[in-house]
Amino acid sequence: MEYHTLRSRASQDTLVSNASTSLSLLELDPTPMDSPASVPYTDKDLPPLPEQPEESLSDSTHSLRSNPTTTSSVGLSGAGHGPIFYLTRIQRYSSYTFSLFTTLHLATTSVIPVLARSVPASESYLLLAREIYQTPLSEPLLVALPVVVHIGAGIATRLIRRSQNLKRYYGDDHHHRKGSVPAKQTPTLRSGWPTFSYIAASGYGFTAIFAAHAFMNRGLPLLVEGDSANIGLAFVAHGFAKHPVISWTSFVSLIGLGVGHMVWGWAKWVGAAQGAGWQLERHTGNATVDKQTKKKRRRRLLVINGVAAIGCVMWAAGGLGIVARGGETLGWVGKLYDGLYEKVPGLF
Repeated sequence: MEYHTLRSRASQDTLVSNASTSLSLLELDPTPMDSPASVPYTDKDLPPLPEQPEESLSDSTHSLRSNPTTTSSVGLSGAGHGPIFYLTRIQRYSSYTFSLFTTLHLATTSVIPVLARSVPASESYLLLAREIYQTPLSEPLLVALPVVVHIGAGIATRLIRRSQNLKRYYGDDHHHRKGSVPAKQTPTLRSGWPTFSYIAASGYGFTAIFAAHAFMNRGLPLLVEGDSANIGLAFVAHGFAKHPVISWTSFVSLIGLGVGHMVWGWAKWVGAAQGAGWQLERHTGNATVDKQTKKKRRRRLLVINGVAAIGCVMWAAGGLGIVARGGETLGWVGKLYDGLYEKVPGLF
């Protein structure tokens, strides 16, 4: 009974209090708010919070600056990138530099011979272009250094990704636990090597053919004659006339692998190669969306391969259509060319 009486009395007190409060609110007369001009403006700094003094603010700011992984882990900072991030960009920007040399070389060995319709008429333009990319300063910067950096970055990227895959699959002691992977898994997964794409395969093939081409037209004359002043389109035509099988095989491979690698590489840099393919990588379950995505992927694939085919035709039109049919060089220059080709193992 006493507990019930206390609860009733408390409820009555609450009602009385609420009623008096409501009555007092109703009795207040509305007054207009002061205009901003009548309010005095004071520019005062707020005092620091008791839990965090002013010294701690500077300490926390310093700790954020000195530890970039705190922000980079959530994507708020550009720091904290791994080696693959920088190797990919080195490989990308080195291809930009090498593209300048490729453009000049394509113009002087293919486009100009097609327009001039003869090898002797095109030689002067090749010699003129060499003043741009074959000087003691420009040749290392435009040709040698970009090629070495591009290839080295690609190899280093594959090695690092393999190491990361092995750690991901086997842990830190991956050298002793390779046998723990089930036999049904693919050899690529067991070895840790990343997928060998067409761009990578064509790049390694193009590296071998390009090295042989550079040795024949630049390295061998320097070793035998001391310079390559007499080496030009006539030297290449002489090789086609005297050694047609190996010349045709090497130049067709050079054009096909080189143009294909460069076109697909540029497509990768601009983001077009990632969405190209004949089949879908994954199905969404929506037939309409899958059909449209498949058409888009196939369209990109056909466009990239079409550009590569046009590039091959352009290079072959002058290189194989004009230069390869230039014929044998006679006289002492022809004997000089024969002496150089005799130094190559397998030609005789």
